[in-house]
Amino acid sequence: MRNVDLAIYADTLAAEAAAVAARVERARSRLRESAIEREARRELARETVDRLERLGLLRPADEGRLGTELRRLEADLAALEELQAWVEVRMAG
Repeated sequence: MRNVDLAIYADTLAAEAAAVAARVERARSRLRESAIEREARRELARETVDRLERLGLLRPADEGRLGTELRRLEADLAALEELQAWVEVRMAG
């Protein structure tokens, strides 16, 4: 393999890894927000919670689904990083 081809491929992988890393952070953020919203639901008046839901400020959360999505994204990122490391070894060799 030519180093130029590997370098171009490495750039493509880096861009994809950055995109997946951003999705990981969004999923983590959504899980944190979900925990905050769950606590708010417990402590605020039902009427307030209903109003906030109608406004879209309190969203129904499926933390199980969010956790599953986060684990999948983290595994995707780990696989990409493994491939990136393999490409870097090839470039160095």
